[in-house]
Amino acid sequence: MSRSTRLSTVRTPARLLPTLALLPLTALGFEKALDLEPTVITATSTARQLSDAPASVTVISREELSMRPVQDLEDALRGTPGLQFTGIGMTRRGVSIRGMDSEHTLVLVNGQRINTAAGAVAHADFDLGWVPVEAIERIEVIRGPMSSLYGSEALGGVVNVITRRATDAWHGAAQINGGVREDGRGGQTHQLGVYAGGPLVPGVLGLSLSGETRRRQETPLHGNATQSEIEGRDADSGEMTLSWTPDTAQRVDFSYANGLEDRWRNTRSAGAAGRDYESSDRIERERFSVAHSGDWSWGRSSLRAYRNTLERTNRYTNGVVPTSPRQELTDDIVDGSLSVPLADAHLFTFGGEWRKEQLEDGGFTTGEAQIIHRALFLQDEIEFDPAWSLVLGNRFDRHEQFGWHNSPRAYLVHHVNDALTIKGGGGRGFKAATLKQLSPGYSAIGGGGMFTIYGNPELEPEINTTYELNADYQADGWSLTAGLFQNNVRGLIQTVCVSSCGIRGREVRNYENVDKARIRGLELGGGLDLPADLRWDLNYTYLDAIDRSADRRLGDRARHLANTRLQWTPTAAFTAQVRGEYVGSQLTYSSNTANSVPAYSLWHLELTQRITDSLSIRGGIENLTDEDFSDTSDNFTFAEPGRTYHLGVSLSF
Repeated sequence: MSRSTRLSTVRTPARLLPTLALLPLTALGFEKALDLEPTVITATSTARQLSDAPASVTVISREELSMRPVQDLEDALRGTPGLQFTGIGMTRRGVSIRGMDSEHTLVLVNGQRINTAAGAVAHADFDLGWVPVEAIERIEVIRGPMSSLYGSEALGGVVNVITRRATDAWHGAAQINGGVREDGRGGQTHQLGVYAGGPLVPGVLGLSLSGETRRRQETPLHGNATQSEIEGRDADSGEMTLSWTPDTAQRVDFSYANGLEDRWRNTRSAGAAGRDYESSDRIERERFSVAHSGDWSWGRSSLRAYRNTLERTNRYTNGVVPTSPRQELTDDIVDGSLSVPLADAHLFTFGGEWRKEQLEDGGFTTGEAQIIHRALFLQDEIEFDPAWSLVLGNRFDRHEQFGWHNSPRAYLVHHVNDALTIKGGGGRGFKAATLKQLSPGYSAIGGGGMFTIYGNPELEPEINTTYELNADYQADGWSLTAGLFQNNVRGLIQTVCVSSCGIRGREVRNYENVDKARIRGLELGGGLDLPADLRWDLNYTYLDAIDRSADRRLGDRARHLANTRLQWTPTAAFTAQVRGEYVGSQLTYSSNTANSVPAYSLWHLELTQRITDSLSIRGGIENLTDEDFSDTSDNFTFAEPGRTYHLGVSLSF
């Protein structure tokens, strides 16, 4: 079937109603009956084929995840073009998209926001552990600002985790994985995950259940066992969704998710009289959701209400007192949208969102702070003919502190022929300052007792304006992609010394909009079918990131990133693959002093053998070359586990 025939069949607006869904509906897992290539929903909030998506999109399938050990979202995203996993302190990592800060990556679960913990808790990567891996259907990664649909926090891009849903027959899966480090320095892992979904009352009531338990031992610092190189983690999580279809036009989903995670690491308090102590975090997560979706003769409708709660409790030993022993972040959200085809060439989507964000933290003079966000968004998907389409959108957000803000986007897609697609467009995104940053009654001690930070109610939003142009060529047995992008960022929020600078314990800092940055880059990728049942895939990102305020290179961003995979599938039952990750040299800044962080490479081997239609085993070696950052440089803000052998068993029914 030619591309033009396929587009006229799938994307003509008069025929879109059976296949398109709004954000709340499609995020619950709605699939098209015609599945000729991956379907994505995050780029427009409606279902589109990947080649038609008006954005730079990567889809990570459940099959890809099943071939390698995945403990959290960071592991799942490894190998994705344009992504770098940067150190955020306390041995933790954040997800940076195209050189933007990790706090500018919005994580969604089924299109629903989850708590953006990094804005409430220092060094938090808690956004990455909400979903049991066995419950994931696919992950959609959008590179570039998506505030036109999702508002604040989508400044750099969006990661949307789509979970599995109940079908007309019962299906399930279970997996158990374990890993052992070769050097015996701790870091052992084990993981058990289960999923089941199917009808309770056929055609009327369905149920999905998932759960997971996972553990990773703490790894002592090389050469100093009293300190931790990588923190230990022990996590349990579960999720349940009850789906009710009272008739063929309506669906109601009730969801509940819960998680409990303990983390621990050994460290030392600052100063000459510092003491060794253990720091432990307990993170409790809870999410309630109810969603109604309608498929009507005139279009589609959706209405959702949900609450996310994240509570973090921090404890120290040996008489050391934590500065923030407890924080609780709660988001209450109501959103809705309508999608209506107009004039045979338009699919018009409009909707709104109300969100109350509340933070309890001892750093506030009142003990807590809250703020309410309101938004309206509009989007028009225009198909001029099967080869040309244009998406225009804008979102209007009202923030209690600084009023209205609009986030426009325009994106053009042109299918030159059956093989070549060219995409390009521009958009603007914003990130509202966090409750801590905005509150005049907030203060916290930072830098190991070096300074005290105070909130600033005069802050403005951080703004990112992006332009990009991409080309994608899909041939028989090989493919090639290339793209250019530029981010113009202004108003980045940083802490600035305002008095007693450099005097430990007396230095005072405020949050200020001070930095401007220009981040431009090139993305290349491709795949090739080779003889002997081999497949080779490669992607490369070049990043030129400049801090225009200080006229210097931005720190913690590698100029060169690359990922490769060589896969061998001699039979339908056996697959072997070698994966490689390359992160180029970068700079990190300490007291305005630039320190060089050398380049490094990681290599992994994974083998999968299907024993029966329902039973598979998997094994392999992570970090084949036993890369050890502690022997390379003192300037690394994170570490990778040493050479690790892993083994897993998967069962499906």
